[in-house]
Amino acid sequence: MSKPSDTSVAQQPSIPEPHTALIEPSSGTGEDLGVSSSVNVIHQNIPLGIGLMLLAIFMYVGNDVMGKWLVSTYSVGQVLLIRSIAGLLLLSPSLWREGWKPLLSPPDWRMNLVRALLTTAEVACFYWSVGYLPLADLVTFYMATPIFVTALAWPLLGERIDAPRAIAVLIGFGGVILAMRPSSASFSLPALVAILGCFLFALIMIITRHLRGTKGLVLVSWQATGALMFGLCTAPLHWVQPTQRDFILLALLGIVSTIAHVSVNKALKLAPASVVMPYQYSQIIWAVMLGYLVFGDWPDQTMLLGSGIIVMAGLFIFFREQTQAAMVKRAQA
Repeated sequence: MSKPSDTSVAQQPSIPEPHTALIEPSSGTGEDLGVSSSVNVIHQNIPLGIGLMLLAIFMYVGNDVMGKWLVSTYSVGQVLLIRSIAGLLLLSPSLWREGWKPLLSPPDWRMNLVRALLTTAEVACFYWSVGYLPLADLVTFYMATPIFVTALAWPLLGERIDAPRAIAVLIGFGGVILAMRPSSASFSLPALVAILGCFLFALIMIITRHLRGTKGLVLVSWQATGALMFGLCTAPLHWVQPTQRDFILLALLGIVSTIAHVSVNKALKLAPASVVMPYQYSQIIWAVMLGYLVFGDWPDQTMLLGSGIIVMAGLFIFFREQTQAAMVKRAQA
């Protein structure tokens, strides 16, 4: 993006980007797959955009259900290996069109490498912890990602956090602690690993913002390749020959997440982010319903209260940033 010739315009504050992003480790943290994320007002279709976002959230949670089911039999490395191969095969037509040069020579290969390593570690944390925790518990922890990102934006990005957002961050952390139930047996290693995964996911989101000049296809390919390498190294240690049904489910982990990711991008083209992004929190509804129907898990009142606090804090941060972005736009006009 070229700099404006008017120095007075160049010195104006930039429009802050919202910290709320799709909280699902398979989503690639919301980066584009070669489709512009800007909203074309001529072709807006808000109801369809909302529908696509809800569909994507349902697919993400459905993917998590499959993952929880599979890690009870197969190792995390084996899950990531087959999942990554399926995802890369689905991306192969786009990779063929783009060619190898953008993939092998991204603008900042070091940060891409760091992002790929962190993404692999985060997804491994997710799939390991989902084998021990109820699905609603894990989704609740990951819903706190925007709160982590907002807290990290000041030391890592130098962004100022005003008092209302700082209070929302503290309240959100309180919701996380409440959801972890530190006075009970639920405050366990799987819960701590899930929180670590959430923290890593927040770092990935920040790095992705730093790499905004890199094509989304490159970002997704690098992270899929990182998971593939991890799977190749670890899967043979605990390999279990999958049945035909399980092999299809393992492959669907990569295919469904990629399709859902494209649905999110399409939703953001059809409707403003301020309209469709809050619907991401519907994931807790699907997690509770599917967790009960498939695994018989039902969250207790403490978990539901903690998730409610996290959702309210996340929505407050999101709409606060939307308001500030609108104020900056008006000041620059």
